[in-house]
Amino acid sequence: MGKHVVLVEDELNIAEAIRFLLSNEGWRVETLANGANAVNVIRNAQPDLVMLDVMLPGKSGFEILHDLRADPDLAALPVLMLTARGQSRDREMAEKAGVSRFMTKPFSNAEMLDAVRDLTS
Repeated sequence: MGKHVVLVEDELNIAEAIRFLLSNEGWRVETLANGANAVNVIRNAQPDLVMLDVMLPGKSGFEILHDLRADPDLAALPVLMLTARGQSRDREMAEKAGVSRFMTKPFSNAEMLDAVRDLTS
């Protein structure tokens, strides 16, 4: 069975595009459109990778990342954070919170796939 990713992204078109790309690479993609219960879903799913949007309803990507890093069972899980706001402040906040990689939307398909491969190899 392929690798498993939990994608937390509230923009349906972006979530579907990422699901399509990763599914074609053999990934199993579980999507959430709301951050409120993301940590519990991630804990139960035990994915190989988490992809997080920064701005989410319910709970922000930064809050989810903080909760993941605070949990000893999830602290080492690779997290790729996605944002439409590529401001350096967001990048700095993500790095301080322990993000594995940070990408600004829009990104190319090749760029996203390279990041996923790097984080899970």
